[in-house]
Amino acid sequence: MKNLFDKSTLDEVVKRLNSLNSQSQRQWGKMNVAQMLAHCKVAFEIPLSSKPFPRMFMGRLMGWLIKPMLFNKKPLKKNSPTASEFIIKVKKI
Repeated sequence: MKNLFDKSTLDEVVKRLNSLNSQSQRQWGKMNVAQMLAHCKVAFEIPLSSKPFPRMFMGRLMGWLIKPMLFNKKPLKKNSPTASEFIIKVKKI
């Protein structure tokens, strides 16, 4: 899995972000570009915040089973479900 602390990976991500515009076609899921950027922003805010992130009930019950599938070297599968806190419902411009 790529790591943003690796300079070449970071440069690649910055280049991809700089190439985005309102006409860019989505490659994963249902979000437009603005929603995707807001989604990524929320994902980065959670570990950087002092505000606790609430655990879902299913996560409490089955977290031990799912955690090894999420935190490993394999990239996430396309169109995998996401936590509701990361879903951007407002249509952004």
